[in-house]
Amino acid sequence: MSTSRGAALVTGTSTGIGRSTALALHDAGFAVYATARRESAVSDLADRGLRTRALDVTDEAQMTAVVREVEDEHGFVSLLVNNAGYSLYAPVETADPAAVRAQFETNVFGLVRLVQLVLPAMRAARTGRIVNVSSMGGRITFPAGAFYHASKHAVEAITDALRLEVAPFGVKVVLIQPGPVRTQFLDNAADGVAADVDAGHDSSTSDDPYAEFMAEADRSNRSAYSGGAYARFALGTEAVARTIVTAATSDHPRPRYAVGLVARSLMTTRRLLPDQAWDAFIRSQYPTPRR
Repeated sequence: MSTSRGAALVTGTSTGIGRSTALALHDAGFAVYATARRESAVSDLADRGLRTRALDVTDEAQMTAVVREVEDEHGFVSLLVNNAGYSLYAPVETADPAAVRAQFETNVFGLVRLVQLVLPAMRAARTGRIVNVSSMGGRITFPAGAFYHASKHAVEAITDALRLEVAPFGVKVVLIQPGPVRTQFLDNAADGVAADVDAGHDSSTSDDPYAEFMAEADRSNRSAYSGGAYARFALGTEAVARTIVTAATSDHPRPRYAVGLVARSLMTTRRLLPDQAWDAFIRSQYPTPRR
């Protein structure tokens, strides 16, 4: 496989969008460094010709080492795909502050740090591309998802600023906004609402004002993902990967790509509706706490 397009560093490639993206970029001619917190989770990708490395985006030493390795071998990271992330679900009142910090460490601060590490060599080369994988959740917010959505709203703002800051140096920055995807991420999201383990939210107490709400949210998520609207219109991971390849290879990429009918329709609805109408729409489609 030719690697004429340069080196691509992709985070979160053990499953889902990240894995499909790493393979698609490899097929498109990049020298792909597929990373995950555990290298054993991506060992099979090495059999297909990809470079695999352990990379936890909350680990400064690992991030520095991987970027330095790519730069030693290729001069600079031609393409950074910030895909690593997860979802935390809990009511704002009862969320564990440590879990909230951990959400931002992975979804926001790890992304920012990798951008900081790759940019000096990109600027020196006068070229490069950064693709940040956000979500339709960066433009809309559901109850119990405050901190996940906040992290994706932050990625939107960071990407918009970064795009303008680095354009004079020949670096292009693109945001990807997928809708629901048939991936383990959705299963994790549903499990997260059900268990609230990561959030530190204890719904077992009899006086918990959010227990019924969280149970309803769990049922709603599982129904939507297993046969409801999301399941009917959910994307395959390959569809998102194809969009990322387009964003990575186009001479004139768009600033952002909304992927899928659900993403486009919900983000448009949110943009057009005033807040009170949007709140009424959410209440009609999604559980909210009751007194």
